[in-house]
Amino acid sequence: MAVQNYSGEVGLQYHIHLRPGEVGRYVILPGDPKRSEKIAAYFEDAQLRADNREFVTYTGYLDGEKVSVTSTGIGGPSASIAMEELVKCGADTFIRTGTCGGIDLKVKGGDIVIATGAIRMEGTSREYAPIEFPAVADLEVANALAAAAQELGYTYHTGVVQSKDSFYGQHEPECMPVSYELLNKWEAWKRLGCKASEMESAALFIVASHLGVRCGADFLVVGNQERMAAGLDNPIIHDTDASVRVAVAALRRLIRADRERKAAEAESSRL
Repeated sequence: MAVQNYSGEVGLQYHIHLRPGEVGRYVILPGDPKRSEKIAAYFEDAQLRADNREFVTYTGYLDGEKVSVTSTGIGGPSASIAMEELVKCGADTFIRTGTCGGIDLKVKGGDIVIATGAIRMEGTSREYAPIEFPAVADLEVANALAAAAQELGYTYHTGVVQSKDSFYGQHEPECMPVSYELLNKWEAWKRLGCKASEMESAALFIVASHLGVRCGADFLVVGNQERMAAGLDNPIIHDTDASVRVAVAALRRLIRADRERKAAEAESSRL
């Protein structure tokens, strides 16, 4: 079935306002549009490529490789739109970077959480895959993020995160008509060792599985409501520079590994 072209121009993506060739194969995905310019400052020769709705894109270079940053706004619906359209423009490797709230008592404000998988407590991914299909990060990307965090000396945690659609469903569950469900499931996430709560990973991991591309995610922990409830030290940190540095360092690792793999394949084909 032919797809309706809403942009009015062949190749121009309707939401992100980008065309093939205007982004690199490697893309960092923050939520806040204001973070796109800050992340682009880590690139060489970064140029603003598009600014439409919540989608702000800069493209530049890391170690001679074209890379991009595109903001997605809040939640799975807009994040999935960004990934769908970026893939049509040539991207195939994604790192979601942003903020989260800790759940596991070992996770403190200022730490980094690297998602290995995500609980699909959101709606977007259900339009891609049955709920039985797991939302998991690409192993190579997750390993690159963990190696980068270790190299940079940050306190980090790897594991499952919870993805939800309602911020206040997490922070004021007792006020919701379905409080019985929210509170019971939150207790289950705690008992299962869930590291943190955020709003995009599950959708991005499922869409990446569908499209056959790589996706990982790392987050700055802003705070941990469970530590506060337990009377433990609960620092509140808003500076996302650490999570961004981890994402950029991970991209460098992936670029290097991809080049080495390509060179090895070329050498093998000559033998």
